[in-house]
Amino acid sequence: MAEVVCLCNEILDVDLREYLDAHPIDSIEELREQASICNKCMQCQDLVEGEIYLARQRRQRAAGQF
Repeated sequence: MAEVVCLCNEILDVDLREYLDAHPIDSIEELREQASICNKCMQCQDLVEGEIYLARQRRQRAAGQF
């Protein structure tokens, strides 16, 4: 079951993962610039940064760099 990650912008965890897998985001600042995620109350920052880290690991594994 999907969970809300960013309450202010109503972003679900599955949607965030999909976005991060489709866009090579490396920092929360980049994500804030490109999408309306974690740009208001900042309560989700730790969760979002964790998802960015995991997406970066998936990209590295896919590229055979791990």
